[in-house]
Parts: sequence; structure tokens; C-alpha cells
Amino acid sequence: MHPSGYDRLQSQVIPGYGSLARLAVALLSCSPQAQQQGSSVLVAGCGTGAELLEAVAQRPDWQLTALDPSDEMLRASRERLADIPSIRWHQDTVEDFVAGETAAGGFSGALSVLVLQSLPDDGSKLAYLSALAKCLQPGAQLVLVDLMRSSLTSLEPQLEAAWEGFQRASGLEVTRDQLPSVGLHPIGLARLTSLVNAAGFGDPARVFQALGFEGFLLQRQG
Repeated sequence: MHPSGYDRLQSQVIPGYGSLARLAVALLSCSPQAQQQGSSVLVAGCGTGAELLEAVAQRPDWQLTALDPSDEMLRASRERLADIPSIRWHQDTVEDFVAGETAAGGFSGALSVLVLQSLPDDGSKLAYLSALAKCLQPGAQLVLVDLMRSSLTSLEPQLEAAWEGFQRASGLEVTRDQLPSVGLHPIGLARLTSLVNAAGFGDPARVFQALGFEGFLLQRQG
């Protein structure tokens, strides 16, 4: 998708999308390490720059590193933040980034908004989470926001219908078989807990939920 239409589509698809970046930055800003002045923060999958804009607004003292494997998205993000010379930009995956430079253990916090959901659970999710854990200082936190699979199977038809209704009310015309979940790989809370524990994080603490979209605080174990 072209970056120019990305944010508008996300706001039509995701309940509360307009506040996600603001919430994610506010949560991380209060974490044990990232609340310190001049903290080094990683924004994984920075997309068109929503989390970066909020980070600059809320915490102009943060030293930001922005990653995205898409050249198109990264260029769009850089154009939006062209007047912020202190951001380090990398067209890279987190896995290659942490393997390719002295990033291990250097960050006071990280943001990952709507990234994990796009990775299949064939080892890719674990590799991504493990790389994020390696980037963080012991005790540092990651804010993770993604589409999740409901643990209440009896409510799934209602949640799916509500999601479709939300999108129609937001001006996006879809039918049930056209819901923009194709190509996404949501997992349930039990599976997420297993993966983040294996990656080196403690149990996820849920801090946000809107239909199937959930946000968690994860803390790297020492």
C-alpha cells in the first residue's frame, strides 16, 4: 500500500488507531529505563512515522532509532520528520539490525505497533521478539500492539460482525470475506505468552484492547 493512504485506511480499520501512537509513547515514557532523560528508544516497523511523531512531541529528549524494511515507508516517515535530525534511520529488519551492529542491550525501550501480526508463526514471530529482547537493556520495556485472536470463541462471530460494522461506519465498504485480515497472522494470549517468554520477556501485561486489537507491556528479563 502507498504510504499516503496507509494512515487513513488504518484509522478506518482499527478502533482507536488515532490514539495508539500517543498511548504507546505515553506508556513507554513511564517505564523504568525510558523515563530517564535522553533515553535511547527503538521504533520497530516505524511505517509512516506515527510513533516517531508522538515520541518527538512527548519526549523530545529521547534518542530515537527508526527501523523499517520498506524503503517506501521509511522515505515517507523521513519526509514527515525531516526537521528532526537526531533520529537514526535504518532500512532493515530488527533481526538483521541487531545482528549487524552493536545494538545488543543498548536500548532503554522499544515500540512495536502492528508489526508482529504480519509475521507467520513459523519461527518468524519468535525471531522478531528475540531480536527485540536482545536490543533492550535488562529490565527495559517493549510496548507491543497487534491484532490478536480471541480466547472467547463463542464471541468471535459477534466481534467479527462488530469489526465489519466499525469499518462501514468509518467509510470503508467491505464484505465479510474482504475484511483486511488477509495476510495477517494473529495469535492468542497463551501463544503470545509462550513466545515472549521464550524470547526473554516476562509475561505480557495487557494495557489496551479494542475489539481484536490489543496492546501489551513486555519487560526484558535480566
